[in-house]
Amino acid sequence: MNLKQLFTVVLCALPLTIIAQTIELTGTVKDSIGNPLELANIIATDVAAGALEGYGITDQEGRFKLDLTRNKTYELKVSFLGLKSAVQEYTVTDESTDDVKDFVLVQDPNLLDNVELVYEMPVTVKGDTIVYNADSFTNGTEKKLGDVIEKLPGVELNDDGEIEVDGKTVSKVMIEGKDFFDGDSKLATQNIPADAVKKVEVLRNYNEVSQMRGLGNDQDNIAINLRLKEGKENFWFGEVNAGLGYGEETRYRGNPKLFYYSPKGSINVIADFNNTGDVPFTFRDYFNFTGGFRGFNSRGGTSFNVSESGLSFLTTQNNRAANIEAEFLATNFTYAASPKWDLSGFTILSDNRTDFVNESLNTFINQGFTQEFNESSAQRNRLAMAKFSSVYKPTTSLQIDYDILAKTTRQTEFSDGVSITLEDEEVVTDIVDQDKENTPYSINQNLQAYYTLNENNIFALEAQHLFQNENPFYQALLSDQPFTSTIPLNQVAAGELFALDQEKIIRTNKTDAKLDYYWVLNKKSNLNFTLGTTQSRQHFDSGIFEIFEGSRDRLDESLADDTTGEVQSLRNGVKFHFSDVFLGLHYKVKTGKVTWTPGLTLHNFRTESTQQGSTTEDDKWLALPDLFVNVQFGQSQSLRFNYQMTAQYTDVTNFAEGLIFNNFNSLFQGNRDLENAIYHNISANYFSFSMFSFTNFFGGVNYSRRIDPIKTVGFFQGINQISSPINNTNFVDETLSANGRFSKNFKKWKLNLSGNLSYSNLNNIINGIDRQTENFTQNYRASFATNFKEAPNLEVGYRRVITQSDNGISRTFFTDRPFANFEWAFGKGFTFTADWEYFNYDDDDDTTDIDNTYQFLEAALFYQKPDSKWEFSVKATNLFDVDVISQNNVNDIRISNTEYFVQPRIVMFSTKYNL
Repeated sequence: MNLKQLFTVVLCALPLTIIAQTIELTGTVKDSIGNPLELANIIATDVAAGALEGYGITDQEGRFKLDLTRNKTYELKVSFLGLKSAVQEYTVTDESTDDVKDFVLVQDPNLLDNVELVYEMPVTVKGDTIVYNADSFTNGTEKKLGDVIEKLPGVELNDDGEIEVDGKTVSKVMIEGKDFFDGDSKLATQNIPADAVKKVEVLRNYNEVSQMRGLGNDQDNIAINLRLKEGKENFWFGEVNAGLGYGEETRYRGNPKLFYYSPKGSINVIADFNNTGDVPFTFRDYFNFTGGFRGFNSRGGTSFNVSESGLSFLTTQNNRAANIEAEFLATNFTYAASPKWDLSGFTILSDNRTDFVNESLNTFINQGFTQEFNESSAQRNRLAMAKFSSVYKPTTSLQIDYDILAKTTRQTEFSDGVSITLEDEEVVTDIVDQDKENTPYSINQNLQAYYTLNENNIFALEAQHLFQNENPFYQALLSDQPFTSTIPLNQVAAGELFALDQEKIIRTNKTDAKLDYYWVLNKKSNLNFTLGTTQSRQHFDSGIFEIFEGSRDRLDESLADDTTGEVQSLRNGVKFHFSDVFLGLHYKVKTGKVTWTPGLTLHNFRTESTQQGSTTEDDKWLALPDLFVNVQFGQSQSLRFNYQMTAQYTDVTNFAEGLIFNNFNSLFQGNRDLENAIYHNISANYFSFSMFSFTNFFGGVNYSRRIDPIKTVGFFQGINQISSPINNTNFVDETLSANGRFSKNFKKWKLNLSGNLSYSNLNNIINGIDRQTENFTQNYRASFATNFKEAPNLEVGYRRVITQSDNGISRTFFTDRPFANFEWAFGKGFTFTADWEYFNYDDDDDTTDIDNTYQFLEAALFYQKPDSKWEFSVKATNLFDVDVISQNNVNDIRISNTEYFVQPRIVMFSTKYNL
């Protein structure tokens, strides 16, 4: 029996064993005149133990279902707000079989008893809010919020540590209604202590502005609010962790977390200092962290984003590299200055130092050669961000919000590499030393005002301004002259290296502003008029320099083309202006279960670029339609359809026509004649969350058709590539994707199934030849997990990824990743955990000789004496002492197989003190 078959048997057999020990009790709950009651609560309490054994919530038809263990007597309590509760005893014996029991509830003016029963429920549904009682789903081994979230039905934790509900990433986390680091749920899941959380409230259709609720479509806005346990209010709580260990060198970690909450305000302090490979805040987190800033005019049909002008800095693979050191400090506060004025803010400081060692084998498609590239590099990311927010509500009809977010970073990378190219049996070896540095900063300000003239007339003003400055610097030392027919370099003496510098400065001033007027026609419909603009001005300057015999000289022009005699500029001085003025109309109407929101936005787009003594302009009018349809079958079941036509514009980086180094073997040249692309995007998503069957299902299909997309024209000189963007090619790119996720709770265990299919048909031009690339990716995941209060708990799962690519050469890659997680609380205060993951990368090419099989095992033993504030632990990572992991990648140009060296086995001894 192979590994896949073994995991299939385990996944199927264990649930059947558990089910055999229970019976299923079903029935209905109705009122006195026979109407089914949706969202009635049913609780089954073990009479002997006095413990909650099972619970249920009725569906639209008033149905409920309970799984009850044999040989026990239960007290069944059925409640519904405003009706008298029903209480009955029910006994399950060895001979009992599945049974049916119906309940009828009558009027009761005393609501206190109902409130108390609802309070006991593990899950309650109140309109758009789902409330989870955390202790009903935890078993005492949880250390942080993320461990709690993973055990809640209908809530998921993705691979990046972010919370997802209905397939959507949670956009805001609050504690006792106060913001916790706007914009990213990862900080919450990794740092909030699990034992402080009493309830988790999932807020669907979330809108923090009361006047705007129900006017737009907030279905994708999901927030989480945490309620603290008794005794966790009005004083400090948290924990302080410290650890020391060994591997190939001494390892350390310090991780204090302090929290203070009161009705008046809150303070949160999180710090993490370690060299164990744990990265509390990555460079990816930095760029994705919006600080709570919302997208501007998301339904307006314009796609224009200011790009980040990095220089392809290396990133870790699953936070794994040869060596990682991290320093992190974050603070967050909220303060109620008055009943009408709330203040909040945060600061984040991070310093990550990472050493990479990797070896790559690149096969250049249709070029007839391969390249080995071996590189070691040292990277450092120092970043800081700070945000201040003010919310002022002088009256119930007026709210004014102001935010300012400042971000800066200093990123450096020093690398030493060797490139070995085999072409026509000729071997070319090139020493490649590269230095990269970037110190961008940005200031983003946001002003919003909401005014209700009366119940039928509401105004919303939004204005944002972004100032951003970037100055990426690049230096290369090469033994082989790059781009011999393009870059004019002096010939160096034997044994010496060619030396090149590149400077870039990109300054951006971008303003977005719009005024919305909502005319409420009746309780089921409204009209939304929008008038707004986006104005962006950018300055782009760059230059390439040669360092030769002690002098540093700017290179102005390329060598003349052998065919045309043309020369290209090696410097840029570009002024770029993008303008979008728009007027939109949306009509929202509810007809029965269906809500329709068609819209049309009229745009005047204008671009202007001035460079090399001339100006290029483009001016056009476009009418862009959109449609959103929501079918609400019930409180927790909906189908959504979305269509949007979008005009995509690019920023100055694609317009600048002077040659720019992206890498030692890659030059880029912009195109001043670029125009917009048109995107048609259609999606349909279905959501179902049923406490009757304890199932959660999400499924979606998305189709995108891109007309005249901005594509890449690439020309090769050996491994050296010169690329340029182009559109108006009559190319049409298409992508089709489908995804689904199913989870079901069976008493003390949980089943998770998910899949993702993605197909794309893309076009590019390589060496003057149209290149079509078809990609098809399949991603499947299955797992089950137990959740016993006393017995050991196990999660077992399997992931499989199949990637097929055909771009002249057809290749298929397979990734198999079985995994298992084990936790066991035993004795008086001991907890043992183990996490295992196996990786097997393979492809359909038997010539691939990179070792693509490895596995990671982590284990930890914790001890905390009952009622003690101290916890002691020993933890070991990478117990198999894996030194290399692999990754495969296919694009239009090359097929790459890369090996990354990772940190060795580390054993840590740690102490934690709970405040």
